[in-house]
Amino acid sequence: MTLTADALVRADLAAVRTQLLDLFCQLAYREGDFVLSSGAHSSYYINGKLVTLHPLGALATGRLLLSMLDADTGAVAGLTLGADPIVSAVSVVSAYEARPIPALIIRKEAKGHGTQAYIEGPTLEPGTKVAVLEDVVTTGASALKAVNRLRDAGYVVEEVISLVDRAAGGAELYREQGLGFRAVFPIDEIQRRARQLAS
Repeated sequence: MTLTADALVRADLAAVRTQLLDLFCQLAYREGDFVLSSGAHSSYYINGKLVTLHPLGALATGRLLLSMLDADTGAVAGLTLGADPIVSAVSVVSAYEARPIPALIIRKEAKGHGTQAYIEGPTLEPGTKVAVLEDVVTTGASALKAVNRLRDAGYVVEEVISLVDRAAGGAELYREQGLGFRAVFPIDEIQRRARQLAS
């Protein structure tokens, strides 16, 4: 059963998680023959933006990821484009929940004009703790670019949090870099639920 926006605001986090899982299965998960951004072939594909740009998906994403942040988190950030709606959703929900957390967007290349910045968003104090958010982690390379840009700017990054973990090496890469890693959904949970919904 799909929850309304009002119900999603009031629902407990378990119900919010179930709603988000079903949205991933219904909107984002597809089976077939796909080539990933890494160049690898896959029998399935997840387009996380179809969920994170959906109004109910954004609300559920913001509530769940905000609940996973450490109490001393000073900002959320991610690499454009996949993380843009995620960090925005978390920041907006944080304001409603009286825990305002700014969002930062990391460019893949420095802006070619003006300040030529890699990081868009408010300037924070050096040493601010920033959590890097991602929609789908495969090899982990995309979020690691964001981690490195943030660290170069003087921020402290200790963890990457993703909506989906494809279990394709990302967790191991983050561990090698001294980063914690958590995901809302392991890929096998999405695949099981997708089969249930299709039957």
